[in-house]
Amino acid sequence: MIRIVACGTVREKWLADGIKEYLKRLSAYDKIEITEVRDEKAPASNSPAENLQVINKEGEKILNRITRQEYVILLDLGGKEMDSVQFSETLDHLYAQGQTRLTFVIGGSLGVSDDLRKRADMRWQISEMTFPHQLCRLIVLEQIYRAFKIIHHEPYHK
Repeated sequence: MIRIVACGTVREKWLADGIKEYLKRLSAYDKIEITEVRDEKAPASNSPAENLQVINKEGEKILNRITRQEYVILLDLGGKEMDSVQFSETLDHLYAQGQTRLTFVIGGSLGVSDDLRKRADMRWQISEMTFPHQLCRLIVLEQIYRAFKIIHHEPYHK
């Protein structure tokens, strides 16, 4: 089973439609679900200390949704960057090792807490570019789908 635990709600219809499409496509390979946690208000007027409080509150909410049995892949700017083939090899290896609960974690717009980083089994940087954290859901789903296509030697990846 694959799960995405993400901070915030997707409000844009085009983004929600894309996410729904990849969830449908992925259902042919594994059970997949998205768990949302409410993001904290973070006005631009926040001090660095207030922003850290926001990050820690969001991190705590996410950690409360993760069990010990889950293999946690945290999206993190300090994580390992991989191309699509390397990512597919990583997923294939995790499945071969018997990891049956893969959980991808997408933090809030301000980043992720140190406690969340400590809990992560793997940290993944999807790009050096900056993306809205809600768009990251679609990117992650697409890369998981691409990985399954590569693993199963099916056409899609070029």
